[in-house]
Amino acid sequence: MRSVTPVLDRSPGKAGRSPQPPRSLDRSSPLPLWSQLVDDLRLRVARGEFDQAFPTESILGQSYGVSRQTVREALRHLTQDGLLIRERGRGTTLAVPQLEQPLHALYSLAQSVTERGWREHSEVRGLSTEPAGVHAAPLELDADDPVLALQRLRFAADEPLSFDRSWLPADLAGGLVDADLSTGMLYDHLVEHCEVRVTGGTEVIRPRNPTSDERRLLHLPRSEAIFQVERLVFAGDRPVEFRISHIRGDRYAFRAEWPGHA
Repeated sequence: MRSVTPVLDRSPGKAGRSPQPPRSLDRSSPLPLWSQLVDDLRLRVARGEFDQAFPTESILGQSYGVSRQTVREALRHLTQDGLLIRERGRGTTLAVPQLEQPLHALYSLAQSVTERGWREHSEVRGLSTEPAGVHAAPLELDADDPVLALQRLRFAADEPLSFDRSWLPADLAGGLVDADLSTGMLYDHLVEHCEVRVTGGTEVIRPRNPTSDERRLLHLPRSEAIFQVERLVFAGDRPVEFRISHIRGDRYAFRAEWPGHA
């Protein structure tokens, strides 16, 4: 069994994101006011501004300068999309969508997101070739061997769900430099651009408290932890990726299944 020892960035972070003022709605736009309101509320939800409480219809109407009917139409669409829950006597609250991943297979965030009908995409935060260094051992490389280092912030719609850091042998994965890594599964890109097909792998999953930087990056509420997933995947006997993922604990769950007793 291979031993994987990750090196984590534990640099001190900044304070969480402060609430932003609502965007002024454009009354000359062909888009109806309720649609503009939907778009702005989606962005503010993704930034984590309403994690403690969602504003009332009256407060939203006053802050955006629109009628209660406009607010209700916007909230109706957000409720239909599964972003909000509206209950008599409790008002409006944020829904907490949670993705599930069975434990008998490597998790695929892209697949989990698209299966729920959400738009999956990634923000590439870094892509460079560098010496393997401390990541050489799990990839069975020498410290001076080049690896492709990839950092991606992964989203469902406009909500960040995971921050992934991957290291791949440059001689196998160099073709990824020319790939559009902003959407889709990394292993599909490996097949298309590098003719490398993943055949298996291992994962170690640990819950832990995030750093302030990680909490800010993932828009994570203060009371929530993250899953740290350390992954090593192979093409045949050759290691092709070592990955460390930090996944929001309030948006992801791992599910175990087993056969019943005879």
